[in-house]
Amino acid sequence: MKKGASQVAVVGRMRRRVWFTLGGVCLVIGCWALWTHSRPVLPSAGERLKQPFVQLAGADSAAGGQLLQERAQLMDPTPLFFPTEWNYGQQPLNENLEKQPGRFFGDFPPKPTIDEKTIATYGAGTPVVPEKLADVLTLGVEAPFAGMGQVDRAKALLPIRAGYLDINDLANGQVVASHALSGLVLPRVDFAPMEFLLVVESAGLVGEPILVVGSGQEEVDNYFRTYLVKSYRVGARLPPGRYRVWVGA
Repeated sequence: MKKGASQVAVVGRMRRRVWFTLGGVCLVIGCWALWTHSRPVLPSAGERLKQPFVQLAGADSAAGGQLLQERAQLMDPTPLFFPTEWNYGQQPLNENLEKQPGRFFGDFPPKPTIDEKTIATYGAGTPVVPEKLADVLTLGVEAPFAGMGQVDRAKALLPIRAGYLDINDLANGQVVASHALSGLVLPRVDFAPMEFLLVVESAGLVGEPILVVGSGQEEVDNYFRTYLVKSYRVGARLPPGRYRVWVGA
């Protein structure tokens, strides 16, 4: 009985040693796996880590300087509600955005709702004498606003003039002479305003008046150039100096 009990005890001790050994092996394997996964992956010899850098972007016209300048502007930490060149400025508008006189409604073509050909001319036809009272009422409302805006009264005629003369002193910009031209027989009645420059010395006019802005008609330009020198005698009227002469219709 004692021999059998001792054998059982030996077997039990051996089993415990085996279980302890297996547990130790599993613990070592688990620690090794955790240590392997927690280690950072080192780059190979051919790869290099990108190190942080600091570069200054100056006023350089080269491509590298421009790239650094754009990067600095892109990464500017200034809040957008502060006035910056991106959200505030007094730069002039592009020429395509500025509407010149006469071009304000150029992007909107006219869309007439009533064709002029369909509008009947009031009072141009032969008057029809109505035979019934109902016809009188019908004709009475045919053009209810026909006489609105018309007043039968004599109108004062504007004085006839051949042009208007304006002379300015270039030294101070003051008006030296300004009056209407009358009694002139012009080669053409319709002409654009013209501008002359002239120099006057103590002896009189120096040379002929220089045409700066023409009227669009050569005969009109020559007429007023001759008129200023011979008929108007601008050299005898003005003191020495430089003058701008404007002639308009």
